[in-house]
Amino acid sequence: MNKDEKRRYGAEVLRKAEAKRGYLLPYHRMLGTHDPLLLEAYDAYYKALTLDERALTDREREVVWAALLVSGREEYGDIHMRRGIQVGLSKAELQDAVALAGIAEAFPAMGFASRHWAEWIPEPETVARYLRAAEAVRGAIPAYLAEMTLVVCHAARRTHAGMRIHLPRAFQAGASAAKIAEGVSYVILPCGGPTLVEACDAWDKAAAAGLCPSPYVD
Repeated sequence: MNKDEKRRYGAEVLRKAEAKRGYLLPYHRMLGTHDPLLLEAYDAYYKALTLDERALTDREREVVWAALLVSGREEYGDIHMRRGIQVGLSKAELQDAVALAGIAEAFPAMGFASRHWAEWIPEPETVARYLRAAEAVRGAIPAYLAEMTLVVCHAARRTHAGMRIHLPRAFQAGASAAKIAEGVSYVILPCGGPTLVEACDAWDKAAAAGLCPSPYVD
């Protein structure tokens, strides 16, 4: 298309993107100016990844996203806070989700102590205390959803040992592979493709070790 066609097409793609999201980010405007076809394709991908109904319910999805925003340090994700309220989550439930993200980050700190001072702080005791803390902060979030959310948080932070703990617990609590896979797939947006690759590999290795079902089996 020539420049005038590209300008008109880009303006229309931006209009649709803003109508769908309620806002435009700088990269929307950049792609709308220089590569509107790519922006259109990306916007369709974004819709399929984060808006279309997949395995998670609306409420489950926004609990996972609230925690992932913290784990991914994504300050531009306040749309998920608004979506959470819109689908019926309370502010307390959003706060519980954020608390799960916070407790996930305690895991590597506690593991540091076990690695260096195992004579006094053995790993089983550290893990037991970590799990008690996670149980304490999940509040009104159901156990299966809290475990799934912690899988996603550890995937985002690349703490794969944490994934190995929570994957079997998520399945035992009633989560399905499809639900966990959807949650883990969100990691690609705030954390990037390589982080998602490593998360899928960590899940596959946990399955190979007999800890949980495979990510590659329906």
